[in-house]
Amino acid sequence: MESSSETTATIIRTSSLSPHSLSPSSSSSPPQPPQLPPSHQAVVVSPCAACKILRRRCAEKCVLAPYFPPTDPLKFTTAHRVFGASNIIKLLQELPEDQRADAVSSMVYEANARLRDPVYGCAGAISHLHKQVNELQGQLAKAQAELINMQSQQTNLVAFICMEMAQSPPVLPQQSSFDNLVISNPSFLDETNPGSLWDPLWT
Repeated sequence: MESSSETTATIIRTSSLSPHSLSPSSSSSPPQPPQLPPSHQAVVVSPCAACKILRRRCAEKCVLAPYFPPTDPLKFTTAHRVFGASNIIKLLQELPEDQRADAVSSMVYEANARLRDPVYGCAGAISHLHKQVNELQGQLAKAQAELINMQSQQTNLVAFICMEMAQSPPVLPQQSSFDNLVISNPSFLDETNPGSLWDPLWT
């Protein structure tokens, strides 16, 4: 009876062990690292074009990153050659966020104009645009003057036609038809005048 009870106790202890504890490879395998959820995984962010050109670390709240993306390095290069990085950063820090995008666009435009025309810069482009505006305004004024002249001529012509129609006497229908017949057939008077037939007899 004692042997049977010892066998039963051995079986119970063996069945209570987990399958992982019985496998020989479980003790030799290294523990697996815990899997982080997707929200806690590290996100690799490319530095902005300004930090990449300046060869510095792009901070999380970099003031240049929203306006100089890494896909357009020429934009910062142009502004940096004319204004300098420190002036650009200082200007953006002094402006509210809703005006920074317009300020960057203005700086890039002025820098491009200065590189194209080192003497006048954007002032030369503005002067050229003013000249074009003045020429177009002169052409518009000339066209408006010609239009007013043509309208006055048309008004005078209509008034003259109305005055002539008011002064001319009315033409009777019978007289008009008789005049038209005489004009179209001058020999009609000779045919209708009986005296013309007897003129040779009396001579």
